[in-house]
Amino acid sequence: MYVRDAKNRDEPWLLDQIEALGVDAESFRSRDYVLAVDEESNTRVGFGRRRIHSGEPDVCELTGIGVVPTWRDQGVGGHVIERLVAEAGDDEFETVYVLTDQPAYLTQFGFGRIDVDELPDQLSARLDRKRDQLDDEVVPLALGVEAFEMPRRLREAFKDADAEDGDSEPEESPEDFGIDPETATYKYDTGE
Repeated sequence: MYVRDAKNRDEPWLLDQIEALGVDAESFRSRDYVLAVDEESNTRVGFGRRRIHSGEPDVCELTGIGVVPTWRDQGVGGHVIERLVAEAGDDEFETVYVLTDQPAYLTQFGFGRIDVDELPDQLSARLDRKRDQLDDEVVPLALGVEAFEMPRRLREAFKDADAEDGDSEPEESPEDFGIDPETATYKYDTGE
C-alpha cells in the first residue's frame, strides 16, 4: 500500500468515487488529489485533496477525503491525510484547515476545533456553503503541520491493509452482456 499524487488518468475514477461517497468536490481539479493504492492489485482505495485558497496569506485546506468502503478501518484515510499534510509543509504552510462534519476522526491526528472567528477569510464563506450543502454540523478544525501524529495502530494496519472479502467485484459472465452461451455463435468459431 502506498500514497501517490493523482494523475490525469485517475480523474474518471476520482469523480465516480466522489459521487458514490458524497464527498465534497467544489472546484474539482484532479491534480490537487493524492491516492492510496494497493500495490499488489494496483487498486485505488482512497483519496484526498489539498486545496489552496489564494489571499493574503494563502490558506491550505484539506478536503474531499474518502476511502472505498471495503478498505476502511485500515489506516488508508490516515495515510492520505499524512501525505496531504506533508505536501502542505513542503509548500511552506504552517497550518492546514479542515471543514468537516466528522471532527472525531481528525482529532486522532492532532487536529483541533477552532472558533469560526479564527478562520481565515477565504474559508468563512466556504464554511457557510458547506453548511448549506451538508448540514449545520460542519465545524472548522486546524492543525499545525509539525503537530501531525499518526496513531501506531493506523500505521500498522496500513502495512497489512486488504479489502474485505464481502464486497469484491464479481467475475463477468456472458449472461451479463445478454449472451446465451448455449446458442451463441462467434465470428471465429471453428465448431470444435
